[in-house]
Amino acid sequence: MQSLSLTPSPSRAPHRAQASIRNLPVNLFASVMGLSGLALAWRLAHGSLGAPSLVGEAIAAFALAVFVLVSLGYLAKLAKHPQAVRAEFLHPVAGNFFGTIVISLLLLSAVVEPYSAPAARALWTLGVATTFPLSFVAVSRLLKGQVDASHAVPAWLIPGVATFDIAVTGGHMPMQWAMEINLFAGAVGAVLALVLFAMIVSRLVHRDPLAPAMTPSLMILVAPFAVGFLAYVNIAGGIDRFAALLFYFALFMFAVVAPKVFRRGASFSAAWWAIGFPMAALVNAALKYAQFRQSAVLLGLAAVLLGLLSLALAVLTLRTLQIALNGKLLA
Repeated sequence: MQSLSLTPSPSRAPHRAQASIRNLPVNLFASVMGLSGLALAWRLAHGSLGAPSLVGEAIAAFALAVFVLVSLGYLAKLAKHPQAVRAEFLHPVAGNFFGTIVISLLLLSAVVEPYSAPAARALWTLGVATTFPLSFVAVSRLLKGQVDASHAVPAWLIPGVATFDIAVTGGHMPMQWAMEINLFAGAVGAVLALVLFAMIVSRLVHRDPLAPAMTPSLMILVAPFAVGFLAYVNIAGGIDRFAALLFYFALFMFAVVAPKVFRRGASFSAAWWAIGFPMAALVNAALKYAQFRQSAVLLGLAAVLLGLLSLALAVLTLRTLQIALNGKLLA
């Protein structure tokens, strides 16, 4: 994590007068995704690794607080600068990050479930009602034709992975229609993930590398398989060999992209939160798979991954607070 040094260069810090809510990036909702995933991972670790339960609950409360804060900020942006929000939504790359909002709703439904089942159902239902339209819009944009192949970046996966998260968080929903929704979401997410993953890898192979500022988004390539594992386990009702294949490929992709993401000299921005949820999904998958196999090696691997995720998100939280206070976040 040397690339995320907590000491910014004073000469590069912007003046506070340059800050404006107009510049609040929608991808900051990815912080809620990462923190929610971390909270759920620590809850799993309480059962499988004997971790203190207080850690997961404290992170859960923090994730909720961050969601409220970022939501209020983005609503203020919508009220004061609706054209900026519209431009962000219509952007061929940034528009995909609106999926971070609906995924946050779905994950928070799982976060609050132990405390309020009605609140969990309400958040999940709202997440479902907004995820499917967003995925529909994202696919419709692609099928209109004449899409620049250079825009095929990992962020394209976010709306598709969002449908997977319906099944990830809806496995215990008591409504009679929930299972059919989970199956529908799993079907949409599986096909979109495979098609878009192939398109993105093709672009990464045959075109110029991603811009340095977009390099953290490479971690999103882990998400379809880690989240796919979690969704499949909920839909199938258990872990089988196909689930194991999904987990191990997610682990392989993490090993491939991690050295490209965590490199020396990388500058920090809110875009770094793109690493949070894919890593959290992998950690949750590792904990579930290790507990199923009752393997000391797999449990050790899951513990290491949980430690790496916790360290990464702690650094991201501190760095984000720092750029928020010095005005760079909204510059």
